[in-house]
Amino acid sequence: MWARIWAFLDDWFFGTAASGAVARGRLIRGLSYLYAVLRDLTGGQINLRAMGLVYTTLLTLIPLAAFSFAILKLFGAGGDLQPVVYQFFSALGPADAAKVTSRVVLFADRVGGGVLGSVGFALLAWTLIGTIKKVEDSFNFLWRVQKARSFARRITEYLTLVVGGPVILVMFIGMSHRAIDSAPFRDLARLPWVDLFTTAGIKLAPYVMVIVAFTGLYLLVPNTRVQFRPALIGAVVGGVIWAAVGRVFTAFVVHSTRLAIVYAGFAFIVAGLLWTYLGWLILLAGAQLSFYIQNPAYLRLGLQELKLSGAEVEQLALRMMYLVGRAHLTGEQRWSMNALATELGLPGIAVAQIVHALEHCGLLVVTEEDELLPARDIGRITLAEILDVARSRLPGDFSPRLMPIPPVDRLLGAIDEARRHRCGDLTLRDLVQEPPRPALVIASGNGP
Repeated sequence: MWARIWAFLDDWFFGTAASGAVARGRLIRGLSYLYAVLRDLTGGQINLRAMGLVYTTLLTLIPLAAFSFAILKLFGAGGDLQPVVYQFFSALGPADAAKVTSRVVLFADRVGGGVLGSVGFALLAWTLIGTIKKVEDSFNFLWRVQKARSFARRITEYLTLVVGGPVILVMFIGMSHRAIDSAPFRDLARLPWVDLFTTAGIKLAPYVMVIVAFTGLYLLVPNTRVQFRPALIGAVVGGVIWAAVGRVFTAFVVHSTRLAIVYAGFAFIVAGLLWTYLGWLILLAGAQLSFYIQNPAYLRLGLQELKLSGAEVEQLALRMMYLVGRAHLTGEQRWSMNALATELGLPGIAVAQIVHALEHCGLLVVTEEDELLPARDIGRITLAEILDVARSRLPGDFSPRLMPIPPVDRLLGAIDEARRHRCGDLTLRDLVQEPPRPALVIASGNGP
């Protein structure tokens, strides 16, 4: 039953109804993004990653607060940590949010004061880095990124994020306080219409901070190039949902008596876990939306595994190597995986899988800028090698035990021999430099 419903919705959102240029077609195409995200959420994979991040959040909340507290104290702004933590747990209600905030700040102050010693602090730092890696893995999963950051790059960027985040927070809070406490601002605040804008700005400031934080995460965490517009749209939608769900959750916690009766003194802990789960789920859903906005070709495929036939894999490998080799030979702009996916009209996961196989076999090199280069001179890369990579299994796949059957073995051997004979000693350079064939001229039927 559910399979029929999803099939009907897929045909509705991605079939002929959405191909029209009229207002109805545009509306359907716009709603298809929302449908794709909801479909992926019901699939369960995003929910499982959100649940896993709840566990890692419990492990890393104190280390992250401790690092932030220590850095903020260097700038004389240690007290600015408490309102930030309170804002994160504000959906629990005033009483529970204040209780959780006081305990987190107390623990962070103890860790920052050196109570645990160097070994304990090193373990907390390792936990923090491991948690950030899990967040990166979740974002890479949503963005279909096959290759994670290198270890050196990961440590450098993680430390920059952990250290630079609190510094930016200090600058933002300090500039806000100075602007509010300045004499010109106090004079303007006395005007009626300015007072209304000030009140609205104070109410909207937490949501703006959430949108800015979401945008930064969507831009920086995935190990791929994320455009600003998709990241901003996903952050705005995620921030609005965050605010709406937060209000509903606050009303549920404040007015629900059964939660307090069942869990007694642990009710605020259970509520904190539920809110953390919802927060990660909203964050990941926004990341999925930003991915679809930047890569609309994935809307119908979703999180399903892409399956290509053997012939399609061979054609894809040859076309990719041809484009990369031609760009290298002529000095054109280098190809990236996203650019190749757009040029070939395929989802990026298909290109990424073949690129990974070609790189593993020493035919391609992927730079830190996600650009593709031949691994060696294109005159030394034979077409037979490229086809062998396309025909062989990808690294890590299961290799079945082959039972010898002489007639089948002879047939397959003859096919391989014919393919190798046709390729001969042809290289990628020969393929790139092949002169265009003359156009076929059809003689006129009227003779002289």
